[in-house]
Amino acid sequence: MTYLLDANVFIQANNQYYGFDIVPPFWDWLIAANGAGTVISVEKVADELLGYGDELSDWAKARVKAGGFFLQPDNAVLNALKGLAQWAQGQTFTEAAINEFLQAADYYLVAHAYAHGHVAVSQEIFEPGMTKRIKIPNACNGMGVQWMNTYTMLRTEGAKFVM
Repeated sequence: MTYLLDANVFIQANNQYYGFDIVPPFWDWLIAANGAGTVISVEKVADELLGYGDELSDWAKARVKAGGFFLQPDNAVLNALKGLAQWAQGQTFTEAAINEFLQAADYYLVAHAYAHGHVAVSQEIFEPGMTKRIKIPNACNGMGVQWMNTYTMLRTEGAKFVM
């Protein structure tokens, strides 16, 4: 199983429960899982992370430089973007919500997960009937993409952080 991580996985981990100064093994695990082909993300997520000018930005910059963690869209993803856009436009979301989604990293993340059969990982929560914002879980459900939160991914993978 390959997990595709949303920006909020990195941001919330850094700002809250797995800060670099508190649980460095979390970040080591991400790198090791990426090396094993289990954890990846998309370049649009890296673009978001690079803008903070903090330790997380430095970590993301190192992953971009090393390659293989933040992936560019391939032809399958580009084709999936079209189908995802059609799905979003066929729902009851506001025009502003659709426009915001189509310009966000979330759009590329869900399309990548759909195109390659990956599991999307996000701290967002599914909200049925939501019309003002397209959340990753809602888009995943609409496209038939499996999704979960960070903790479920870590438990599924049996991650242990020994300090």
